[in-house]
Amino acid sequence: MVYHVIGVMSGSSLDGLDIAFVELEEQGGSWQHKILEAACFAYQDSWEERLMNPAGLGAIDYVKLHTEYGHYIGEAINQFINDKGLAYRVGLITSHGHTAFHFPGSFSSQLGDGAAIAAETGLPVVSDLRCMDVALGGQGAPIVPIGEKLLFAKHRFFLNLGGIANVSFNGGTYYDAFDLCPANKVLNLLSELRGKKFDEHGEMASVGRIHEILLDQLQALEYYQAAFPKSLGNEFGTDVVFPMMMNFALSIEDKLATYVEHIAMQVAHGISQIIARRSIVISNEKIMITGGGAFNRYLISRIEAQLKPYSLEVEVPDQATVMYKEALIMALFGVLRWREEENVMSSVTGASRGSVSGALWMGGE
Repeated sequence: MVYHVIGVMSGSSLDGLDIAFVELEEQGGSWQHKILEAACFAYQDSWEERLMNPAGLGAIDYVKLHTEYGHYIGEAINQFINDKGLAYRVGLITSHGHTAFHFPGSFSSQLGDGAAIAAETGLPVVSDLRCMDVALGGQGAPIVPIGEKLLFAKHRFFLNLGGIANVSFNGGTYYDAFDLCPANKVLNLLSELRGKKFDEHGEMASVGRIHEILLDQLQALEYYQAAFPKSLGNEFGTDVVFPMMMNFALSIEDKLATYVEHIAMQVAHGISQIIARRSIVISNEKIMITGGGAFNRYLISRIEAQLKPYSLEVEVPDQATVMYKEALIMALFGVLRWREEENVMSSVTGASRGSVSGALWMGGE
């Protein structure tokens, strides 16, 4: 069976709205994929400001933003379809939305009303991807591992370097995945203090010096001592980590270098937790790294150094996969929902059972 689907993802780093038109084919339980078209719609300053701190809104303003952002996503998809000549070729849309609140074990809320997207596009839309898992007692995250398991079966280890860094391990009969630490979100906040959107290739970090006291304080944060499954909300980076770093009178370069080292150390720590729990033997294996942080050469070099003791090599795939892997997996997530097949794994989230997650909005005109 072949499906042509649009997947939409807005990450916590607020670099833009990722849209991917993909072909997914299933034969005998085996899945193949192609990213046929993709684009990132950069947020205008007005939208970036509105999405940056929705937690401060009252209930009415929050619901208003949820609806208006849904219409914005729908309009962006329509533009994408028009620009790429995809009229009448799209069978389904899956939109992750933009995470506003994420409190594991309690609730998770993503902005971007699926009904508004369906109304704008006239196409079926799957949204609200995390709510069912949370209702079942799960973390509601990560949800990407189902796509890693089905679309990238030749790999066992995965690392996503987005606004938040997360790691996954495919153990065959089980699957481990959890959030490691804030990543690009904090690096970008620091870079903005130098008037830059981000630290291109890690150039500023590469000339900085690691501050051991700050590094030790970061490493000692309570979240890092907890066992998985576990997950993070954006506020951990913005309200805990970033203010901690601003308490130190250091150059931006030194802060960036220190935080890059922290990310690399947390990647290694996450791998060590998986190895210890599962008694894994690694021999000439690679970890696939995707997300915007995969383009940060200095960060990748520090991760490589931290992973050497584990005999785990770094692999950065093609640019389309690096940039749009999450949008691709959102597309698959929606297809599984359409087929009424499990798309969230309880072994990853800690829920009482796996689930068929996502609200389906029929947008036919």
